[in-house]
Amino acid sequence: MLKFFFNAAPNPMKIALLLEELGLAFEAVPVDTRKGEQFAPDFLAVNPNAKVPAITDGDTTVFDSNAILLYLADREQKFIPSVTQAKERGAALSWLMFIASGIGPFSGQSVHFRHAAPEPKAYALNRYDFEAHRHWTVLEKHLSQHTYMLGEHYSIVDMALWGWARLLPYVLGTGDATWTQYPHIKRLLDAVNARPAAQRAEAFKAKYTFKTEMDAEAKKFMFPQNERLNHS
Repeated sequence: MLKFFFNAAPNPMKIALLLEELGLAFEAVPVDTRKGEQFAPDFLAVNPNAKVPAITDGDTTVFDSNAILLYLADREQKFIPSVTQAKERGAALSWLMFIASGIGPFSGQSVHFRHAAPEPKAYALNRYDFEAHRHWTVLEKHLSQHTYMLGEHYSIVDMALWGWARLLPYVLGTGDATWTQYPHIKRLLDAVNARPAAQRAEAFKAKYTFKTEMDAEAKKFMFPQNERLNHS
C-alpha cells in the first residue's frame, strides 16, 4: 500500500490531486508540522529533510513534491510525456523544475517575509516579493499562449502549479487584484478546480485537522533558525 505523508500546505496538495486523478489507493499519514511531528524519528527515516510531502511505495521512498509527481506519473504512464517523446518531455521537465526551483521557493519566502518575519524586513520582503512576481509573470505570459502548461494536454505541471496558485492572493498580498494581474493563471486555476479530482483532493484535506495557531511552540518547529537569534 502506498503511504502518503502530508499536511494541508501547497506542496502536499499537489500530490493529493495527482493521487485522485490517478485513482490510486493509499494510506494517508498526516504530519502536523506546527506540532513538530516532522522531526519524529519515524518520519525522518522517510524524509531526512523533515518536510512533507513524502511517499513510500513498497520499499521505494520518494520525497519532494515535484519528484513525487514525476515518480507517480512515470509509474502510471499518465499526465507526463514518455521518454520517447523527447521534445514534449523536455518541456515538461523544464517547466516542472521551474516550479520546483522558482515558484515554490520564492512564493514560500514571500509568504514568510510578508506574514511571519519580524521587523526589520523591508529589504528581504522586497527581494522575495519581486522574485515571486517575476516568476509568476513568466507563467502568466506562457499561459497567455497555451491552454495548459504543456499546450493542450493537462499534466503534472499544471498540478504542480495548482498547488501554489490556489494561494496566490495570500502569497503576493494582493487580494482580489491578483487575478487582474494574472488572468491566465486564474483561468488555469479555475479549470483545474472544476475537475472532480481537484474537488476530491480538497475534500480529502478537509477530513483532517492540523494545528492553526502560530504560538511559541509552533514557531519553534516552523522557524528553528530563530533559536540562534535568542542566543546571540
